[in-house]
Parts: sequence; C-alpha cells; structure tokens
Amino acid sequence: MAKFIVTGAAGFIGRNLVAGLNARGETDIILVDDLGTSEKWKNLIGLSYTDILSVDDFIGLVMMGEMEPPETVFHLGACSATTEKDADYLLKNNYSYTRALCEWCLDNEVRFIYASSAATYGDGELGYSDADVDTPKYSPLNMYGYSKHMFDLIALREGWFDRIVGLKYFNVYGPYEDHKADMRSVPYKAHAQILETGELGLFKSYKPEYEDGCQKRDFVYVGDAVDVSLFFHENPFASGLFNCGTGISRTWLDLGKAVFSAMGKEPNIKFVEMPDVLQGKYQYFTQADGAKLAATGYDKPFTSLEDGVKQTVDYLQS
Repeated sequence: MAKFIVTGAAGFIGRNLVAGLNARGETDIILVDDLGTSEKWKNLIGLSYTDILSVDDFIGLVMMGEMEPPETVFHLGACSATTEKDADYLLKNNYSYTRALCEWCLDNEVRFIYASSAATYGDGELGYSDADVDTPKYSPLNMYGYSKHMFDLIALREGWFDRIVGLKYFNVYGPYEDHKADMRSVPYKAHAQILETGELGLFKSYKPEYEDGCQKRDFVYVGDAVDVSLFFHENPFASGLFNCGTGISRTWLDLGKAVFSAMGKEPNIKFVEMPDVLQGKYQYFTQADGAKLAATGYDKPFTSLEDGVKQTVDYLQS
C-alpha cells in the first residue's frame, strides 16, 4: 500500500507537490496522470515515487476494488483550461472523476484533499468568503469554474467537508508550467515574450473603474500552494473548503514590472486587446479571504509577488 496517491502528478501544482513530499522524505507515492504526446513527462524528472498510472487504469482499479487505499489522496487532476467549452468533457474530468474518487476515499477512511478554484467566485461582486453559508451563492463566469463549483456544492450538501479538504487556489504561478501552453501563468508568458520582443503586452481594461493594467489578482507562488496542501495532510483535524491565496491583491502592472526587474531589464509594457473569448468572463479583481485558513492554525507567511516572480524567472533562466 502506497502512503500517498497524487492525481495530476505530472502537472504544474501536482509536480511541485510531489517534490514537496520528497523534500519531507516521502517517496512512497503513486502518481496518476495521462502523459500523452506532450512534453509533460519532463516534469517527472528528479522525482522519487513508487509507480505511475494512467487516469483510466487508476479509475479502473478503484472501481474494481483492486486499488489499495493510501493514507492520503491529493486530487489535482483536472482540466484546468478556463477557455474550455466542452461542458461534457469538463463534467467528466472535473466533477464526476472528483466525486467518484472522493466517495472511494470516504468509504475507505482515506484523507481526501482536492483542488477547487477561485474561478468559482465569478466576477467577485459577492466577495471571496469561503464560509459554508456563502458557498451556494456564487455564480462562476465559465464552465471550468462551474465544474469546480458543482463538486464544492455536492460536498457541502452531503456533509463531506466534515472529513475532506477543498482548496480554492487563486492565481498560482511558478516553476514547471512549461507543458501548459496558452494556460501558462503570466510570469511564464511574460518571460518568453520579453526575451523575444523586449516588451510585454497586458490586456486593456474594459471597465472604467480599472485603468489599463490595474486589474488586480491574488497571485500565489506555487510553493505556498504546496505548503498549504501538505498542512492539511499533516493536520487531519482540519477539514472543510478553504481559500488558498495571499489575501493581497496586486495589479498586472505590478507583476509585469516584477518580471522585468527579475530579468534585470527596464519595464517596457504595452496594452493589447482582450480576446473575445475572455471578454465578459474575465475576473477584474480577486483577493482571498484568509480568515478560515488562519483559524486552522496555518500561519506560514505567503511569498511576496516580487520574491515569487524572482524564483520563477531564476528557474526559467537556469
């Protein structure tokens, strides 16, 4: 029996989480992911683990009762493309898969820690509270956010949050996003764009209350996302749905300038039109309410935007 199962293990947060487990001396880990024909396999280099399974093989073993239950499942496997329009695909990957795995964990008394998303909050007009009483009121702006929201709601309705943990990751960035193509975070895209053109394009604002580049997000360095995730394995008394964010909102201009600084260059930023597929579905402001997480005893400071971007750029230039 493996001690851990990590789904989405070759993905961005998953890869960093497995590295975090390794850094704590944990290697008895089964990885679950579909590597396909992409370069995602490269994220496995340097990791220590027991075995790796495809998603279909893993689910097949679970459904047939042939998978030995571990101590903890970190469920990070999902379609993370906010622009994905195939609702059936998103339901299968982000809702049905999560529900089946959660029910298996509950039946076998396995700790279940899964990735929700700040996309569940929609346009933010109703705030960013992760209190159970507030969860049903939110209206995501895209099907990706709704597919995550659906599981949050079923877990709340069934009372599963007494035993499981959901983490609403805000804008996570950092090393090992190479495989994500257009869904890479802005520090990744900015670094590549600056190297190629010497300038950075940020989206114009289409709301008068926000100047161009002054749209704000809660940017979370991936190392902090890993630390919060592992905290809930190490503290099984704490369960529920929690925000995973810094609680500080920063502008895209702040982020862009941090990338230029980390590259040792003067800022050269222009503003570009937002693609039609994003207009009307774009979050202009996000900021995690961290009170519920703090109440569990988690008190590790989050990495500043400047420090996190510097670590990301150092990785990209290494």
